[in-house]
Amino acid sequence: MIPSGENNSDQTPVRNNKDPVKEIVWLIRRLMQGSYLYNKELNKKYQVSAPQLSSLLALYENGPLPPSQIAKYIMVNSSTVTGIIDRLEQKGLVQRSRISTDRRVITVTLTDKGRELAEHAPPPIQEKIVDGLQKLPPNEIEKIVQALTKLTYMLDVQDLEVDQIS
Repeated sequence: MIPSGENNSDQTPVRNNKDPVKEIVWLIRRLMQGSYLYNKELNKKYQVSAPQLSSLLALYENGPLPPSQIAKYIMVNSSTVTGIIDRLEQKGLVQRSRISTDRRVITVTLTDKGRELAEHAPPPIQEKIVDGLQKLPPNEIEKIVQALTKLTYMLDVQDLEVDQIS
């Protein structure tokens, strides 16, 4: 493993652990901890969660959207995005409106306060992952996909309802 703050020249982790199973578990825990710490910092500094920030950024980048489109952009179920929008609305960061002739269609729009936050907030953690993956050759990306697919099946999470990125 790379000790905190140290890298070798090709960004490949230095393996110190002799037991690869323990190393995998440690790396998974480290990923989970990184996500937790990122979310904690967002809450502390900006009073929003990672899904809330992702929603704000989706609106900032795409303009007003119905909740179902926000759900697709941030890869959550439509029912989940309702609670996210509720909390963002309570914080004065978004507002719901009915601008369609179909009164059932709700559109979510950033407020000035929400736009300000979206302009100054850090990028979502998945953006770091995407940036890093884009630097890898296709064969390495495929190996990562295969390994993560195996892990999801081991954890029995392959059937969770998560919208695909289109």
